[in-house]
Amino acid sequence: MDVIAAIKKRKSIRAFKPDPVPKGLLKKIVEQALRAPSWANTQPWEFAIAGGKKLKEIQDGFIKRGVQEPKSEVSRPYEFPEPYMARIRALQPKDRKEITKEEWDARTILNFGHYGAPACIYLLVGKSFYQQSKGINVWSMYDSGSVVQNIMLLATSYGLGTIAQAQAVIYPDIIRKVLGIPGNKVIALGISIGYPDWKNPVNKSRTAREPFDKVVKFYGFR
Repeated sequence: MDVIAAIKKRKSIRAFKPDPVPKGLLKKIVEQALRAPSWANTQPWEFAIAGGKKLKEIQDGFIKRGVQEPKSEVSRPYEFPEPYMARIRALQPKDRKEITKEEWDARTILNFGHYGAPACIYLLVGKSFYQQSKGINVWSMYDSGSVVQNIMLLATSYGLGTIAQAQAVIYPDIIRKVLGIPGNKVIALGISIGYPDWKNPVNKSRTAREPFDKVVKFYGFR
């Protein structure tokens, strides 16, 4: 699959088959993704890949704790002004009714369970590089976004699916304890990865993108 086809096919998967992903394939994907660019080749990323009993232990820990104030180590959006809120609202069906507590709880369990994915790739960034004395080094996260996109596109090309989840790292202390990740690493993001369950209706929808002319302007061209 060429890169254009991978970009067009990639989407956030919210229902996975239980089939395990071979360790060798996960290694190949991440190893190839490491060619991502970064500021002065600083390569701020590291990865912890969990599956099997270790991932189940993390999932159980999240579900047991339930919905609390997120303890994420990377700042989450405080608010969504327009036009960003409008794009979020567009995700919801026009005939959507008020979501009940039971429905929210079910969604939370699915989220904490990585939507059934058999593996999760956790993005780690050195804390001293991210949290510097004069402020947050946002470029370390900008660079990390490049390697994350590489992972997701490569996964697509190998017949896998992914979803990048901020919710997968809202309790970093649980992940840190289960995987033995040292305190000098920021646990920035979880990338759930596995074989998509294309029969599940949740994977059939595709989100819209803003029109090209609305978000792109040319200067100095005829």
